[in-house]
Amino acid sequence: MKKFEGILLCTDLDGTLLRNDKSISKENLRAIDYFKQEGGLFTFVTGRPPMIVRDIYEAVNPNAPFGCNNGGGLYDPCTQSYIWAQGLPHDVLELVSYADERIEGLGIQVNSFHHVYFCKENSAMEYFRKVTGVPNVTCRLSEVTEPIAKILFGDEREETLQYLKEILDAHPRAREFDFIRSEKTLYEILPRGIGKGTAIEKLVELLHIDPRKTVAVGDYNNDISMLRTAKLGIAVANACPEAKAAADHITVSNEEHAIAKIAEDLDCGLLKI
Repeated sequence: MKKFEGILLCTDLDGTLLRNDKSISKENLRAIDYFKQEGGLFTFVTGRPPMIVRDIYEAVNPNAPFGCNNGGGLYDPCTQSYIWAQGLPHDVLELVSYADERIEGLGIQVNSFHHVYFCKENSAMEYFRKVTGVPNVTCRLSEVTEPIAKILFGDEREETLQYLKEILDAHPRAREFDFIRSEKTLYEILPRGIGKGTAIEKLVELLHIDPRKTVAVGDYNNDISMLRTAKLGIAVANACPEAKAAADHITVSNEEHAIAKIAEDLDCGLLKI
């Protein structure tokens, strides 16, 4: 039996697998190859849609479908199709308009399962495009006709995002949806009950994996559900306090080849699963 036979390792991208310059270290790439060669299943779970992570999955070559849209979908890069997805009802745009009317300058992005639409521009949206490489496709809210995967709001003002959270939480339909802080400048609307932990649950179900053999690695609030869902939840050293509190173990930072360190610690028995 190979060393990592039956183990599923799921990592977040930004701030976890990716270094601050958005590159993947050679140490991490070698460790991922070794983990897979020794029988492990490696993949990632990200807030990004499939269209803007092609370079990443081509670099790491996951041997299991990857999670996207913050847990709202599983995508198979081999067939270039979703094997499972859960979207938002189209009338979620009622909440988007509600927020837009009350907050001046709020950035708004609508993600379908195959496209990203920028409905309201600001500096946070501009920065998002810069770091992800997603094309600047503009669209009015009223023009969105595709099924919606998630809604993303962006603003560089902390007080604005706090106010956004307050008004969305107070909306009469708030209980129909989930809300998550995915980065310092980003706040999202997701389908009710959906999170990155959902992606792990679906992978376990669809691939017939032992849930006691699952490992998740992350750094931010939107990673908390998968850190709690996996048998072994690991936060990187640069993780936010909430993610660290949800984790079973804290490893080195994303600048110190965290995935390589985790594979090494599993290999030598410092981490047990």
